[in-house]
Amino acid sequence: MFIPVGKTKQKLPSISLSLSLSLSLSLSLVIFMEETLSSSSIAHSVWMDDGLPNLKASSSDLRGVPDEGDSIQDCFDSMLCFPGSRLVLSGLRDADCRDDIVMVVNAGGNMIKGQGHQINFQGDSFFEGGDVLTSDEKIFEGGDYSCLYQSVRYGNFCYTFNNLDPGDYFLDLHFAEIVYTNGPKGIRVFDVFLQEEKILSGMDIFSIVGANNPLQLVDVRVSVAKDEDVVISFKGISGSPVVCGICIRKATTLVAPPRGLESQICNNCASEIIVSPTQSRGQSFSMKLTSRYEKKIQELTSQFKLKNDECHQAWMLLTSANEQLEQLRMDMDNKLFQTETLEQAVEKQTDNFRVVSERYEHDKKLWVAAINDLEGKIKTMKQEHSQLSQEAHECASAIPDLNKMLIGVETLVAQCEDLKIKYGEELARRKRLYNQVQEMKGNIRVFCRCRPLSKQEVSSGYSTIVDFEGAKDGDIGILTGGSTKKTFKFDRVYAPRDGQGDVYADASPLVTSVLDGYNVCIFAYGQTGTGKTFTMEGTEQNRGVNYRTLEELFKISGERKETISYSISVSVLEVYNEQIRDLLATSPSSKKLEVRQAAEGFHHVPGIVEAKVENIKEVWDVLQAGSNARAVGSNNVNEHSSRSHCMLCIMVRAKNLMSGECTRSKLWLVDLAGSERLAKTDVQGERLKEAQNINRSLSALGDVISALATKSSHVPYRNSKLTHLLQDSLGGDSKALMFVQISPSENDLGETLSSLNFASRVRGIELGPAKKQIDTAELQKIKQMLEKVRQECRIKDESIQKLEENYQNLENKLRGKDQLCRNLQEKNKELEGQLVSKGELQNFSERQQWQLSEKLKGKEEMCMTLHQKVKELENRMKEQQHSGSLILQQKVKELENKIKEQLRSESMAEQKFRELEHKLKEKLRTEMNLEQKVLLFGIYTFFQA
Repeated sequence: MFIPVGKTKQKLPSISLSLSLSLSLSLSLVIFMEETLSSSSIAHSVWMDDGLPNLKASSSDLRGVPDEGDSIQDCFDSMLCFPGSRLVLSGLRDADCRDDIVMVVNAGGNMIKGQGHQINFQGDSFFEGGDVLTSDEKIFEGGDYSCLYQSVRYGNFCYTFNNLDPGDYFLDLHFAEIVYTNGPKGIRVFDVFLQEEKILSGMDIFSIVGANNPLQLVDVRVSVAKDEDVVISFKGISGSPVVCGICIRKATTLVAPPRGLESQICNNCASEIIVSPTQSRGQSFSMKLTSRYEKKIQELTSQFKLKNDECHQAWMLLTSANEQLEQLRMDMDNKLFQTETLEQAVEKQTDNFRVVSERYEHDKKLWVAAINDLEGKIKTMKQEHSQLSQEAHECASAIPDLNKMLIGVETLVAQCEDLKIKYGEELARRKRLYNQVQEMKGNIRVFCRCRPLSKQEVSSGYSTIVDFEGAKDGDIGILTGGSTKKTFKFDRVYAPRDGQGDVYADASPLVTSVLDGYNVCIFAYGQTGTGKTFTMEGTEQNRGVNYRTLEELFKISGERKETISYSISVSVLEVYNEQIRDLLATSPSSKKLEVRQAAEGFHHVPGIVEAKVENIKEVWDVLQAGSNARAVGSNNVNEHSSRSHCMLCIMVRAKNLMSGECTRSKLWLVDLAGSERLAKTDVQGERLKEAQNINRSLSALGDVISALATKSSHVPYRNSKLTHLLQDSLGGDSKALMFVQISPSENDLGETLSSLNFASRVRGIELGPAKKQIDTAELQKIKQMLEKVRQECRIKDESIQKLEENYQNLENKLRGKDQLCRNLQEKNKELEGQLVSKGELQNFSERQQWQLSEKLKGKEEMCMTLHQKVKELENRMKEQQHSGSLILQQKVKELENKIKEQLRSESMAEQKFRELEHKLKEKLRTEMNLEQKVLLFGIYTFFQA
């Protein structure tokens, strides 16, 4: 940091002036204090419990504490505000526990039993506000009751003692710093008030005794009148106040001052004043203090003179350094001027060099452009020459290749036709074998599925009556009572642990039959609550047969899309009270839906909604819409019983892209209503009518099954809407699968046996071989396609004739191209001669370019040498500047450090003067107070006399 000379000259006189003023002020204060002491000649005294006057907070009053210096004494004087009180730097001992103790309160702690005089320390009481803190650390100098100082009450609080007898008492307060054991000083400063009169001011425990050390305030006298309370308040200045204990002792009454007092003459008014020997000792003590402060002031003035001389020397050094710095600045300016002239010369040379280089670059670009133009023309001429020669060769070799191509095309067409015929035969054979396997298993297959026991059935104590030992072989046993068991045989038996995927795995082969053109029917039969709807529909997380069937249809149709195109549509019906309801209809219709037979022989329901589906998401939306619209009700068997037959019809139209064959098949997925008897449902009214219609339709289904089993000539399909709709899929030319759902509970034994007997009858039906449902409407389309194929053959014959004509034309063109080829060869020779001449020109331009580049290199070398010289000059200038600036910086720093030290010492001296002034002012205040109290005491003695 650089300090100007002028500012330093102005600052030093101001410092000396302030120091001289402070010295004169301090001396005047000392003289005033001496005059005050000589005029009053009496120090302030208070009456102790023995009736003798004593100086406030003198070192001899501290119980067992030697004189530790003026700083501790001054600290005590500033804190104590009550006459006669003392600070004791030790803990409570048994010797202090006299008979005059009224009570001792352990602030923040419990009761302590006394040792010597059997004085009991009461637990914390009589307080208002504050909190409690305790410590387990050891208390040093804690006396006989160190545990008293291990608990404190802290915060802004007060103690109120209200049952004291009238009279005089002594109050002792016990303190210890057990919280902020590492300080620092001033972290906890507080005031203490007794009866709203301050007795301690700015109390700082840590600054007096440190941490974990006791401190006592003793002999605070208080007078109590009748029905008067003693209130001790603690208020924080910095941090929260604390107190460890409060002791109240009986005090003796005040007596008159004893005889033997000395008399002194006042220096101001020449009056005689009576003083005690203790007061005279206090006066001598204050005189000693003033003489001590005068010596300190003399020492400080001598130090000030030395510092002033050092500052003057530093100022002289600074002025010389500034002169040297100005000289260096002049040298720097000269060097800078020289460097600027050199830079200007270098800039002129660089400008000349830049002009030469720009000319060279411009000429170089022109030559390069001319050479590139010539090279481009040569390349284009070479490409044209190669293309012409290639065309000539192609024309020559095109005649034999054309014949080979025609022969290859004919052979490929023949092979393709042969492969089509073989593929069609293989596809038909595969379908025939697959359907034969299905027919060998039986056209009506019966699968039995048993649900697990429900929580209600388990809590009611019902047991399982179903035996699954032969389930793998298709056998299921029913315990009819005691040890008797009835066995039934089916194509497949599913235990409760088998999932939806296992069930569909056995039913999936029928899905391919639908895609091959066969009618298929899959229906679930059983009493209410056995899981028919769950098997057919399932849930969103666990799909049933309906969803999985459509998913399989889309999967297989995607695999066959290159050979067969499929169109799939879905209808959802409901047979409710022998009425057909369309569950996909957006608005209810008054028109009654009936089953009709089309001209082609299949049955359908006119007016029903057929939703065309393209993906599985659309399928799920359709199934959800139909399931939500289905009629359900509650009975004794199931709370949400299906009160209708839900029928999902999937129409599949297929077209073989290879053979042109078209099929139209139908897949019925039926969730029948519950087959339980009327006596078990216990329904009435509308629910009774629903149950009667359900049983009537199921009876009609049983009649159809019986007629098919006996191979009767008449099958009563029209007795019910359910059987009439399923006529196409239950007849002799279709395939059928039945899921019989049963309950394992012994409570449903009768219904379970009834369902299994019905399923056994269904399994015995032989429908005969199924027939493919060929769409007759497509036959006409096939015939039309054959006619189109014949017409295409005729068109192809005509195109072959045209190809032959084109072949002759190509031969004629080939002869003309040969002639062109000869002409082009002649042109090529001419172009080669032109290329040779252009090559010579290019060599000449390259020589000129080399000469120019050589000249350019010479100029570049000259430029490099100039740059090097400039860099050397710059480095020399930088080195000179750096060395000069470093020397100057070091000198300036040394001067700054010296000046800082001088200023620091001056500030320390000023601080000491201020502290001395402050202490002298405080002494004067205390002496003034003492003087006033002595005058009061003199008046008191006068009236006593």
